[in-house]
Amino acid sequence: MPGKKAFNQKLAELSALSSRPPSEAGPELRRALRDRSNYVVAKAATISGELGLKDLIPDLTAAFERFFEKAEKTDPQCWAKNAIAKTLKDFEHEDPELYLRGMKHFQPEPVWGGARDTAATLRATCAFALIGCRSVSDLDILRNLVDLLADPEPPVRGDAARAVAQLNRREGALLLRLKIHNGDESPEVMGACFSALLELSPAEGIELAARHLDGGGEDVRYEAAAALGESKEPEAFEALKACWQRTPDPRFRKALLISMGASRQPAAIAFLLALIAPDSLTNAADAIAALAPNRFREDVRAQVEGVVRSAGSERLVEVFRKEFKD
Repeated sequence: MPGKKAFNQKLAELSALSSRPPSEAGPELRRALRDRSNYVVAKAATISGELGLKDLIPDLTAAFERFFEKAEKTDPQCWAKNAIAKTLKDFEHEDPELYLRGMKHFQPEPVWGGARDTAATLRATCAFALIGCRSVSDLDILRNLVDLLADPEPPVRGDAARAVAQLNRREGALLLRLKIHNGDESPEVMGACFSALLELSPAEGIELAARHLDGGGEDVRYEAAAALGESKEPEAFEALKACWQRTPDPRFRKALLISMGASRQPAAIAFLLALIAPDSLTNAADAIAALAPNRFREDVRAQVEGVVRSAGSERLVEVFRKEFKD
């Protein structure tokens, strides 16, 4: 108990530093970054970032390297390395070798029935940080991101796709196209690839995502619809509308309407408003739900309420009140 009490006291003192002037907090945080506890170091790194203490970058990098030694024992769950990498990234610190080491790090730790890699977040964080390193060519960055697109962990593969988009090089669209064509066992990764391609190359992204609305597995269809809903391109809405018109599955039809509403495009809003009619209460109710993301836009809210009242259906009025929190 005395050890736990002392540890908790140390954490409380660290937390108090976040409200101190940076000049006063710096020496204490520097000392904390040398602590043996990975949790203490993680907290110190986070507070250093919040206070903008770039003077502590040498201490952060030294701590980062230290926690690769017997990593599963010195830094379980990668708490310290994760926090340090995020702070260095937020500081826009350029150290490609440090980030590359993080991108290649795997840390299996024992769990019931086997082992689990705890370094997935670290690899993804370092990938985003590497993009800011001007001394590394875009081609080398893409080459390293290719490795993460094949990472064993789905979240890392998804973040790799997002990093490709963030790099904003036309060549990245080729990697994303290949990844989409090859598929992924995780629908969420496919969704990240659709979104990234739509960001990098809207025409290509719309074409590939629209193709997957009619195939590629049920979950992938939903991911493709969601990605198209994020796009502000008129063609993305048209692809969703065309699929809705030819799809018999009521659950997927509702998902398509939800994606149209999420796009907030004027054409999508007009289409959804036109569906609010008493001759098809199911479509009308789904359309109201799809328009709900616009409930804080007074003009759209007024239009929806007016159309609902004109429909003369108590059921639709109830749906409106529920979805728009009337």
